[in-house]
Amino acid sequence: MQCPLLYRFRVIDRLPEKPSEAATRGTLVHAVLERLFDDPAVERTAPRARAMVPGQWDRLLESKPELGALFAEDPEGERLAGWLGEAERLVERWFTLEDPTRLEPAERELFVETELDSGLRLRGVIDRIDVAPSGDVRIVDYKTGKAPRPEYRDGALFQMTFYALVVWRLRRVIPRRLQLVYLGSGEVLTYDPVEADLLRVERKLLALWEAIRLATETGDWRPRPTKLCGWCDHQAVCPEFGGTPPVYPLKIVPARPPESGDSGQGRMDLAPPAP
Repeated sequence: MQCPLLYRFRVIDRLPEKPSEAATRGTLVHAVLERLFDDPAVERTAPRARAMVPGQWDRLLESKPELGALFAEDPEGERLAGWLGEAERLVERWFTLEDPTRLEPAERELFVETELDSGLRLRGVIDRIDVAPSGDVRIVDYKTGKAPRPEYRDGALFQMTFYALVVWRLRRVIPRRLQLVYLGSGEVLTYDPVEADLLRVERKLLALWEAIRLATETGDWRPRPTKLCGWCDHQAVCPEFGGTPPVYPLKIVPARPPESGDSGQGRMDLAPPAP
């Protein structure tokens, strides 16, 4: 959805990408908030969570040594200290948004997978699932950035309705609430989905997959320039920056000729359904 060519570089060409401080900090904060629930409720305090940050960073480095390159040119450790301090502040801010002493998540960092009737397989990892005594399900996702402006919130909620669709197909229950917790700005965005929302997301996913299938067959992966291009690791091989993509590694399937009464463009009409 962000950029078809970026999808190709990541999924088909599998070009390497450098780790970023922002993304790695997000991973670190997620690890702390997940493991905090290993402790008894009374011990889930802000000072306790802050104190977990350095240890979780060490565990992350142990599992992914390449992350050490982020601070290779920081001999005095000043940047690392500031970076860890920001992670600690994000963790501490969470306590102003939720009370972990009153929460007992049913699931944390849950891998989910289901197959739609169409055969399309969906996978994802959900930060947290809460289940009320009534059986109501709440899906919670932590974001270490700032909440989007209202006009961009539909994009943020797409991820959550994706999760809701998977849970619905797996458990035959529509989640009562979707909750995005933005630690960067200290805001909580909630949405209560209904069946029509999930069916609409399912149709959009099928349209997206058809677009991916068509691009895979034709090799036609087009860049979609946005402000995010400035953070892309693949500018050197992107036509928008004067680069040339690597040789396409898959077999090209010739386009079928138009049939009588067929403009030949129906397969390209893959816009998602109107809200």
